[in-house]
Amino acid sequence: MNQAGDLPLTAQTLACHFIGNEWVRSADGRTLPVIDPATGEIFAEIARGGPQDLDAAVQAARAAFEGEWGALAPADRGRLLMRLSQLITVEAERLARIESRDVGKPLAQSRRDIAATARYFEFYAGACDKIVGEVLPYSSNYTVMAMRVPFGVTGHIVPWNYPSQIFGRSVGAALAAGNACVLKPPEDASLALLEIAHLAAEAGLPKGALNVVTGLGSEAGAALSAHPGIDHISFTGSPVTGTAVTQSAAEHHCPVTLELGGKSPQIVFADADIDAAVPVIVNAIVQNAGQTCSAGSRLLVERVAYEIVLAKLAEKFKALECGPGDKDFPVGPLVNARQHARVSAMVGRAETDGLRCVARGTVSPNAPKGGYYFPPTLLADVPPLHPLAQDEIFGPVLVAMPFDSEAEAIALANATAYGLVAGVWTRDGGRQLRMARAIRAGQVFVNDYGAGGGVELPFGGMKKSGHGREKGIAGLLSFTTIKTVAIKHN
Repeated sequence: MNQAGDLPLTAQTLACHFIGNEWVRSADGRTLPVIDPATGEIFAEIARGGPQDLDAAVQAARAAFEGEWGALAPADRGRLLMRLSQLITVEAERLARIESRDVGKPLAQSRRDIAATARYFEFYAGACDKIVGEVLPYSSNYTVMAMRVPFGVTGHIVPWNYPSQIFGRSVGAALAAGNACVLKPPEDASLALLEIAHLAAEAGLPKGALNVVTGLGSEAGAALSAHPGIDHISFTGSPVTGTAVTQSAAEHHCPVTLELGGKSPQIVFADADIDAAVPVIVNAIVQNAGQTCSAGSRLLVERVAYEIVLAKLAEKFKALECGPGDKDFPVGPLVNARQHARVSAMVGRAETDGLRCVARGTVSPNAPKGGYYFPPTLLADVPPLHPLAQDEIFGPVLVAMPFDSEAEAIALANATAYGLVAGVWTRDGGRQLRMARAIRAGQVFVNDYGAGGGVELPFGGMKKSGHGREKGIAGLLSFTTIKTVAIKHN
């Protein structure tokens, strides 16, 4: 087996955890293969961690929180995180190539992800000394303060679709608030996060402030959510796993922030600038091969403009070509064979049920035959209660349906169990506000979708999409708790 292929990996990261600023092999020596989604071939190994490895990481984090890391002044903490941001920027191309191969996404997207990761640490570095409490009016005999303090040791379970970005928004905020962190990366995409943890030590973070234990969710992830030494958990992933994490954490009364995916609508009214909307709508479903929690996966179009919008989208979809991430095709492969089989089965049901396929992209004839490629697909006239309109596909598949009124558009937008993001396309200012207020989603974008990521913008869901917020100052404060101090004067 070619251990590292042509990637410039730090040698020690292969089959090692990062605990207490040291490379550590699993207690039982087990490893997991790392598979290139573009070829289906093994190109590296990671450590397969278990409860013993996770416990060592929690102990290292606790020692850091109660020791050197916890004693740092907020401004000094910020300087270290700023240094990490700078190191990520210096190593950006190397990290992007690692993530592109690990996840399968086009290199241009990986470059943007790494840039966003650096930006998260930059943003939160500047916020470290700006976490303020309150002096509360109570009684002339008391001075009462509500202080914001870190939880202690926070656990972070990160998914494979945007590992570096979600690491930045979650771990960056937790460290800025003064917590020490234990990270369980996705088994399908751990390599870049191990590299960034190594950079954190190089930036000067004390040993134990940031620890990484790789392995399976059912083993290392389960050990993290069940560990009584974890004081707060941030989880991004599927609703099923999110429920399991929450139930496990509840055994020791550990609070959990959940981001669990979505079935987000793009709502296009006839008065919209359709030519401006179309490329944004396409990008919102094919970015990262549709493997995005906030993907705009449902298209709702006012009936009088329905066929016009479909025709314009069809031109774009037909021009999309799938290929290896390092060749920077518009669409890369899906992350693994399991995901490819799932997306294929769901689209196969569309064919069985007679749904209209308006357009499909293509797979490059030069793409490796063993890769997990799935061409972008545009389906029309999908019934609102059909599984393809209700369930998260997590692939480059857009389902379209018409509506006749604003009220129907709102009903359709809210007609799934999810509530993460929505896009509204209309020139009518009153309608913009009515729709934004009526749609049950954590983010609503008007005449845009995603706003370029927006590190500053609070992100999270309603309903089955989860609870709690990450990103922005709201995300920073979510990694603190309030301590009330009442001083009685003699």
